Amino acid sequence: MSVTIYTTTRCPYCVMLKNFLSEKGIIFNEVNVEKDPAQMQKLINTTGQMGVPQTEINGEWIIGFDPNSIMATLRK
Repeated sequence: MSVTIYTTTRCPYCVMLKNFLSEKGIIFNEVNVEKDPAQMQKLINTTGQMGVPQTEINGEWIIGFDPNSIMATLRK
C-alpha cells in the first residue's frame, strides 16, 4: 500500500492529518509542495485542486483532512 500526503509548512490541517496517520500506525510519504513547486504543479494538474492536504492512496485521491474517507480507502 502506498500513502502519500501533500502538505505545506503552515497548514494546520496538514499537521492534523500527519498526527492522525501516525496515531493509526499508517506509514506515509510526505511531499511538502512549498519546498517543491514542481510537485504543486503536478498536484494541480492531477486533482484540479490547489489546497492541501491532499492524500493519494494507491492512486485514489482524498482532498482535505477527511479521516473517514482515508480509512475507507485504506480498507479497499
